[in-house]
Amino acid sequence: MDLITILLNHLSLSWSITETIAVIFSIIYVILAAQKNIWCWFFAAISVMLYIYICWNAKLYAETTLQIFYLFMAGFGYRNWKHTGKSFTITEWSSKKHFSIIITGAICTFIIGFFFTMYSNAEMPIIDSFTTVFSIIATYMVAKKILGNWLYWIVIDITSIHLYFNRDLHLSSILFAIYTIIATYGYFSWIKKSRENG
Repeated sequence: MDLITILLNHLSLSWSITETIAVIFSIIYVILAAQKNIWCWFFAAISVMLYIYICWNAKLYAETTLQIFYLFMAGFGYRNWKHTGKSFTITEWSSKKHFSIIITGAICTFIIGFFFTMYSNAEMPIIDSFTTVFSIIATYMVAKKILGNWLYWIVIDITSIHLYFNRDLHLSSILFAIYTIIATYGYFSWIKKSRENG
């Protein structure tokens, strides 16, 4: 049996119906968000409900909390985008604001990571906390139509590839590789849209 066959057999054992559906809805969400389509929030809500179950079973407790946050943000994002209607005004934060957010996010990452290290059986608590903290920030930025959100997502997605692969959630790991590509597309798509509106 060749190496590719062995790898595919191993990966197939790690995929579940729940994870597969969650991945499909997650991809649809990101594609629609990159296209500035309000229905992205509907698909986000379904995918995160499934990921709450998946992450809890994988002992990724910070990620589980993140998914619960995503569920609330799906409602917030839909409401915010609906309120602005067809007007899609993209804004950007100053370098100074981004710097303060990154420093604050790093401090929160280590505090949460330390907590899960000391008081739980969480796997990869620092990395888990990093993706959780910065995903909260980036999700808020998406809902508020801040251009830089996509740059945050690129870093988060690359980190998440390792996180999920390590927990044998290989399909989700592939999902985050796809996310990285879509986030890159989203960044340039929003730049183009911003210039058109400017």
